Amino acid sequence: MDVRPRLIDALSVLRDRVDAARFPLPLRGAARARRSRAELLAQLDDYVMPRLRAPQAPLLAVIGGSTGAGKSTLVNSLVGRRVSAAGVLRPTTRTPVLVCHPDDHHWFAGPRVLPQLTRVWVPEQDGGDGAYDAYDAYDAYEESEWGESGGDEAEEADGLRGYGGYGGAGGGESGMPTVRIETEPALPSGLALLDAPDIDSLVAANRELAAELICAADVWVLVTTAARYADAVPWHLLRTAKEYDVTLVTVLDRVPHQIVTDVAGRYAELLQRAGLGHVPRFTIPELPESAGGGSGLLPATAVAALRDWLERHAQDPVARAAAADRTAAGVIASLRSRLPALAGAAAAQHAAALRLAGRVEEAYEAAAERVRREVAAGEVLSGDARARWREHAGGGRPDELLDALTQGLTSLLACAVEEADERAGDAWRRDPAAADASLAAAAGATGAVGRLGVVVRRWRRCMEELAEEETREARGGRAAERAGSVAPEEAAALLATALLGGRRARTAGENLADLLGAQSALRLCDRGSRLLATYLERALDGERERRLAPLDRLSVPPEQQAELIAALSVLQKEKVLG
Repeated sequence: MDVRPRLIDALSVLRDRVDAARFPLPLRGAARARRSRAELLAQLDDYVMPRLRAPQAPLLAVIGGSTGAGKSTLVNSLVGRRVSAAGVLRPTTRTPVLVCHPDDHHWFAGPRVLPQLTRVWVPEQDGGDGAYDAYDAYDAYEESEWGESGGDEAEEADGLRGYGGYGGAGGGESGMPTVRIETEPALPSGLALLDAPDIDSLVAANRELAAELICAADVWVLVTTAARYADAVPWHLLRTAKEYDVTLVTVLDRVPHQIVTDVAGRYAELLQRAGLGHVPRFTIPELPESAGGGSGLLPATAVAALRDWLERHAQDPVARAAAADRTAAGVIASLRSRLPALAGAAAAQHAAALRLAGRVEEAYEAAAERVRREVAAGEVLSGDARARWREHAGGGRPDELLDALTQGLTSLLACAVEEADERAGDAWRRDPAAADASLAAAAGATGAVGRLGVVVRRWRRCMEELAEEETREARGGRAAERAGSVAPEEAAALLATALLGGRRARTAGENLADLLGAQSALRLCDRGSRLLATYLERALDGERERRLAPLDRLSVPPEQQAELIAALSVLQKEKVLG
């Protein structure tokens, strides 16, 4: 590949756009988009970007396959010693193991590839077969973490604590997954093997980690068995490998001698039908060592053909570059279909978010219209407020009338908001996109009366200040004689009654004109009407924003689709996608 700085820059921008994409609404295809996003990020972070930045790095062959396929035994046999646990207990591979030549250790010790995995390693022991003893200590530690052993072995394994965030069961002390780094001089320089967890593990974290590790491979070595070569999971991986045009090798393992020819032939036929007839195939017969007993090593002759293929591709510069370039180019080329699919899913998310927001807007527009209509009809001046208004005509206190009107306006707003929430909630429940969002919104629907009461009381204070200001001005005008004895509270009570009482309170405006003068009263009513409209709008806007808050928190920005397509367009201009 022509690895230009501009290509790496374009891929970096694309990677950031993919990372920023979100698909939170439970639409059809959203789960697939989330998986595709995670897979694409893993491939870009774990493989494509590191490979383009360091094309001379060793060839990484990831050994993956189903439970019990014999991956760990195969890795041990290719290396020539036991580096990965092999046995009948499942899952066996809990911490992935990467084996490389000592000269290549620096390529994998840092976060160049698999940056999300904490590195751990086992120090060599003094005396005997140091590497083998160290592995035994590591294995004892892993078992002690799972409660499967203890005593002296666990105490011996405690000496390994503190090495590179060492932890059992695939997790370091920070809780992050780990990868164990082993070095082996017998392995050719330029080749690294990685034993991945089972792709169909019962442990979800193992399955996810296995998928991420495969995404980091220059070469996928897919291991299956005579009993499971037609299973759906490995064939899904094979089809994915074909789609991305990766460098792929298959190993048919643990094939009974008497049916080797028959099973290998049927497997080859299936590969041919799937368009994978060109993929190198290796068959390993069922042997006593396949069960994981003894040293866990197959005879060298059983894995010689596969080892020769891997060594040739690692040590031949042309073959090595071709394998790595093909995989990297295949992943990049797959962006032509994967990015538009993500962009389409992003567009669907944004459209659904707009649709849900529109339902809330419609409900609250209806609520605002209801409030305006009922205020104009004087609905606030009913019940206790009407009784206080009658008392006020007989000399009742203005603050009691204001209290009743404040409570009445709060109740009117609360009823309108409750109706709007019910209408929006019904619309959301009928929309499959709101399966999650409606629950979050409903959780925030309580406390509306208290919030609205705060807004109405603020309106009251502002109205009282307005009435006091107008009263002062009236005292200085031609109506001073009449206004001099008017208390601002009385003017505020009459103003509130005139604004909220409709036809039921026609006399309130007349009384206000008698107290302040017609011009002052008209001006005060005009200013008070605008103030009331402002606070009614503020109260409903606050509740509408509260109803929309769960949707806003889902972060479905409108520019997701455009940014993904733009990033792909920039990459295409680099002429790497054909």
